[in-house]
Amino acid sequence: MAIEIEHKFLLANADWRNEIKHSIHYKQGYLSSSPLSSVRVRISDSQAWINIKSATIGNHRQEFEYAIPLPDAQTILDDLCIKPLIEKIRHFVYRGPHVWEIDEFMGDNTGLIVAEIELSQLDETFPKPDWIGVEVTTDIRYYNNQLSKYPYKDWVKEEN
Repeated sequence: MAIEIEHKFLLANADWRNEIKHSIHYKQGYLSSSPLSSVRVRISDSQAWINIKSATIGNHRQEFEYAIPLPDAQTILDDLCIKPLIEKIRHFVYRGPHVWEIDEFMGDNTGLIVAEIELSQLDETFPKPDWIGVEVTTDIRYYNNQLSKYPYKDWVKEEN
């Protein structure tokens, strides 16, 4: 069993853009999202995976991920997944031993940018770059499975 330990943050400014080493486009959809777990299919370039995560709120949860054939993944996204699909560009920023993954969302979630850092231990400390803002790890609105049900564009409408 794999345990994912991560923290999610909003960004305070755009200075992180100067530190991007590479970026990957992801398209993903959810087959299921329940109080216990979520089941997701993701495509990036020429690879595809199915991913199962526990629905635990917070900085750690169970996660399982397996490669699947790309044509199967595309059919699953097109025909079986909850809409809207999640599309994003993940930018990678390296700081010391850590990698910051900064997701810039598109489609119904355009305008939302979230930075994540994965850790190897629950009590691991890490320096926060000056471009890191408010932590949103425990705010379920920022979880991708929730963004497929309640996209960011709907938040903006409600806030205005």
